[in-house]
Amino acid sequence: MAGLLYRLGRYAARRRWSVITAWIVIFALSGANYALFAGAISSSITIPDTPTAKVSEQLEEQFPAVSGGTGSLVFSTTGGQPFTETQKAQAHALLTDIAKFSGIKAATNPFAIETELADHRQQIMDGRAQLVAGRAELDAAQGQLDVGVQQLAGAQAQLDAARSQADDSADAQAQFAQQQQLLDARRTLLTAQQADLDSAVESLTEPGIKLDLGSSLLGMSKNIRFVSEDGTAALATVQFTENAFVVPPELKAQVVAAASDARIPGVKVTISNELVQGTPNLVGPGEAVGIVIAAIVLLVLLGTVLGAALPLISAMVGLGVALLAGLSFSGLVEFTSITPLLAVMLGLAVGIDYSLFIINRHRSQLNRGIPLAESIGLANGTSGNAVVFAGTTVIVALLALNITGIPFLGLMGTVGAVSVAVAILVAISLTPAMLSLAGIRILRKTERKQIRDATTIKAAPMSTRRAVLTIVAGVALLGVVALPALTMRLGLPDGSSEATSSSPYKSFATIADKFGVGQNGPLVVVADLPEAATGSALLQQQVAIATKIAAQNNVSAVAPIATSPNGTAIAFQIISTGGPSSVATEDLIHDLRYLSPVETKDGAVTLGVAGTASAQIDISEKLSEVLPIYLAVVLALSLIILIFVFRSILVPIIATAGFVLSLVATLGALTAVYQFGWLSALFGVHDPAPILSFLPILEIGVLFGLAMDYQLFLVSGMREAYVHGSSAQEAVQRGLRLGRPVVTAAALIMIAVFAGFIFSESATIRPIGFGLAFGVLLDAFIVRMLLIPAAMHLLGDAAWWIPKRLDRLLPNIDVEGVSLQRLVITGPKPPHPASRL
Repeated sequence: MAGLLYRLGRYAARRRWSVITAWIVIFALSGANYALFAGAISSSITIPDTPTAKVSEQLEEQFPAVSGGTGSLVFSTTGGQPFTETQKAQAHALLTDIAKFSGIKAATNPFAIETELADHRQQIMDGRAQLVAGRAELDAAQGQLDVGVQQLAGAQAQLDAARSQADDSADAQAQFAQQQQLLDARRTLLTAQQADLDSAVESLTEPGIKLDLGSSLLGMSKNIRFVSEDGTAALATVQFTENAFVVPPELKAQVVAAASDARIPGVKVTISNELVQGTPNLVGPGEAVGIVIAAIVLLVLLGTVLGAALPLISAMVGLGVALLAGLSFSGLVEFTSITPLLAVMLGLAVGIDYSLFIINRHRSQLNRGIPLAESIGLANGTSGNAVVFAGTTVIVALLALNITGIPFLGLMGTVGAVSVAVAILVAISLTPAMLSLAGIRILRKTERKQIRDATTIKAAPMSTRRAVLTIVAGVALLGVVALPALTMRLGLPDGSSEATSSSPYKSFATIADKFGVGQNGPLVVVADLPEAATGSALLQQQVAIATKIAAQNNVSAVAPIATSPNGTAIAFQIISTGGPSSVATEDLIHDLRYLSPVETKDGAVTLGVAGTASAQIDISEKLSEVLPIYLAVVLALSLIILIFVFRSILVPIIATAGFVLSLVATLGALTAVYQFGWLSALFGVHDPAPILSFLPILEIGVLFGLAMDYQLFLVSGMREAYVHGSSAQEAVQRGLRLGRPVVTAAALIMIAVFAGFIFSESATIRPIGFGLAFGVLLDAFIVRMLLIPAAMHLLGDAAWWIPKRLDRLLPNIDVEGVSLQRLVITGPKPPHPASRL
């Protein structure tokens, strides 16, 4: 590989304009493909076959009236006074216009709904009052009837007594018969009246049952409101015809534009997070600052403006090609709004670093008097070879995200891997061409003509006491930072995580204040009945199930919202006492799932839960399940790769242990800042929330690749010094002194680029930027430059031990191209003294 890259570097130096033109053409073709074939990008993160996904599919099939994605518009008066009739009419007109958009199923008028609910409540109250009055009248009639029956019974008794005492004369018997006829006629009348009364009582039974059941349902749903109690806020729902995961961003933008342009005097309209979610701006002011800092680091290290500009140009070209080419497939594969995120972050960071490694080696060789073209080829064959190998480890780690079985995460890793691959190609082809174009101007005018290489660096080994203290202090520090990770919760951002000046945050805060925080993320429960039900039987089922649900902890309100056409399923809306990402809502979702099946007098009823909060929990739990598997794969890769590279057993083990330390410490810092809210003012965390659900897996993949980069560039120098005759302890210091400047610069550039995303406008991007920046900081400066050298010092010669049988089986991987360097600069030499190992 080193020889091939050497020849490629020399070719690029000779045919510089051809190479530069080729990359310009590739860039243009990527842009053309993007313009022709790019498709819509979804703003929602989904995982198929989760419980929520299955219930959502059932909603689409059985409840077409309530299926489809939703978003909220919040109307609030600016003066704190209730809405006027004029303001209500203007809000209604806005919602009517939105409802006419293609792709919108409905835009509910909150004032009309609240009026309907109030009328319904009043009707039930009036009905109950009428029922009570009717029952009172019937009771009074029954009392009168009972008196008549008693009087009849008394009269009959008197007649019977008189008949028993009278003689048997014809006149007496005729008189008694006449009286008996009168009593029988009265009895017949009373019996008919009793039948009429019983019928009247029966006629009130069914309405009474319905009124009682309806009253129960209203009581359980009383906390669901669409206009606040003080009349200063109203909550409107926009319902799409399509599922939330496939609603076109253009349609959401159309709704947002209509709401933003609304001019209702004395009323402000804010928009929920579901409507404004889209493709975030991946490069903003913070990211620009990060690039500026990276440019300053390059300028300090390389000493010339031209030298500092070349890595930036390489990174921008590679990022542009990778991003445009990757997004060209968005018409064939479902891209989420965060899919390009990793490609942008890594494309910038590794694009700069990989080009820097080659440029720095080239400058060093020029100062040693190596001719320009020869130096470019040699730099490409040595540092370029290390770049290819290091970049390959990053690519493998990113592609391994596909083993999680989570589509959006696998695609995110694949696009990121493409970005790294393009960065490698640019570094080993375009960078040599630009170096040829720059010529000797890559050096400072006052720069020395000769510097020492690794074989002439004199470095005294560190003391054993210092090595022990370094390890103890470093491990203790990382352990303390990692402690918060023990209580880490996973989730997805909601409106409370957005910038306080943003419309989604204001919408979230208004809903929480005026309607209860639970209405920011209502749940939907689908109950499958044992058999079809209609009329009173259906109403009884609704009340029975709603009562069971309302009895659970953390339930603020429950209300039936739809029944399937065949009467076999009922949909309920559930409002939690907590917000979408709260522990209360998470516990409620689990309780509802554990509650199923619900036993009723008609049989067992199964429950399914859906909704934004439910989907977030499913995604987080799925990611938590695959996290150990992915970590195990990455650790195995780490050990195998490093055994191949360093022909050692202990070096890979301590390198992998260092990666684990930096990883858990990074997760601890993420938990402390974004979940606990520590240093919140510094990082702009105004509402602490669970950690982004896919961030731990992302941290593992990216930090593993970057950690292996720094491990290769530092420890390969140690190994080279060792095999050339230095003692094990001295080799550690010589390798560290040789690689530390460029690795320090590379790490600072990485940190600057990643840190630029910490202050992004997107709540999804901010913690990713922090996690990667902090992870590189810990791994590069504490693990790779402190703990690893100290551990290798203590291990001494044992660090390079490997079983002889394994040593014979392993191929000789010359990562730094030492053999090529020896051959090109000094000609053929005796065999490499590997016998020392």
